[in-house]
Amino acid sequence: MIAPDLPAELKVALDRKAEGLSRSDAAVRAVAISQTYRGGGGSGTIRNESDALAYALTRMPATYAAVVASLNALREIRPEFAPHTLLDIGAGPGTATWAAAQAFDCLDEFTAIDANPALRTLALDLATDQARLRSLRYVQSEASAGLRNETASADLAVASYVIGEMNADRQAALVDLMWAATRDTLLVVEPGTPAGYQRILDLRRRLIAQGAHVVAPCPHDGECPLIAFSREENASKEKAAPDWCHFVQRLPRSRAHKRIKGVELPFEDEKFSYVALARTPARQRPPRVLAPPLVTKAEMRIKLCLPDGHAGVTTFPRRDKAAYARMRRISWGDAVNLTET
Repeated sequence: MIAPDLPAELKVALDRKAEGLSRSDAAVRAVAISQTYRGGGGSGTIRNESDALAYALTRMPATYAAVVASLNALREIRPEFAPHTLLDIGAGPGTATWAAAQAFDCLDEFTAIDANPALRTLALDLATDQARLRSLRYVQSEASAGLRNETASADLAVASYVIGEMNADRQAALVDLMWAATRDTLLVVEPGTPAGYQRILDLRRRLIAQGAHVVAPCPHDGECPLIAFSREENASKEKAAPDWCHFVQRLPRSRAHKRIKGVELPFEDEKFSYVALARTPARQRPPRVLAPPLVTKAEMRIKLCLPDGHAGVTTFPRRDKAAYARMRRISWGDAVNLTET
């Protein structure tokens, strides 16, 4: 899917900050920061304004796209949800705050938590270019400590790309604290890797046991069916191919973005896994498309996660012109109302 662009105010603010920036220096900084994150580290290599800006220029577009896509899925399932307060956990430069402000016009109170002072300074500077975000309250603290020490809670809590920065014991404690601070809905976004997917599964299972209800992407509160489905699909093979729930957003790269990242490809695909959980069940949870639809001369095959807790492939033959024409508009990650086909 084509990713949404950064808000105009944010692009202007980033361009203003980047004036006079050495792109080659930013590229070196971005590589070092990326290597640290990929190695399971946190934001410790982001020590000053130049580091923070290099990180923002490199990662904000992709993170923003993944969070907006996840929030849009949440809105589609719960169109009546109208949060007024936001808690951005592990906020970094405030990417999820910008995404939530874009998704929900009703938000009027924003709180962020992150331990990195350089990212906090950048986030507050960028926020001055957006009228609704100028009152952003940004707590400088490690996520768990910040949640323990703060009494504030929020209608919508978002944690994007933060859980993987800590070990399993700390992850579980953070999950409990995030849920305690959530009045209504919690959205967690992680990299779309098998490890990121596993963290989402662990969090999902833990919070369902505490009374949470899945809003998206799953159309049920049961165990993820993908592992069993993968084994069935590959029953004739010696070893089943791994499968995991993830989605993708395709981002066009500007010339400056390509230079900072040291690449030539004019786009990048941001793969992500996510889960949105609420304190009350959603009124309806339609099936979700789990992979790019497969189109042949005779039919379209769509892999779906189903409300009964199973995964399966649904086929739409070309001869059923009405259903086939409608399903041709379906993309990976979409919710599908099969009763209309």
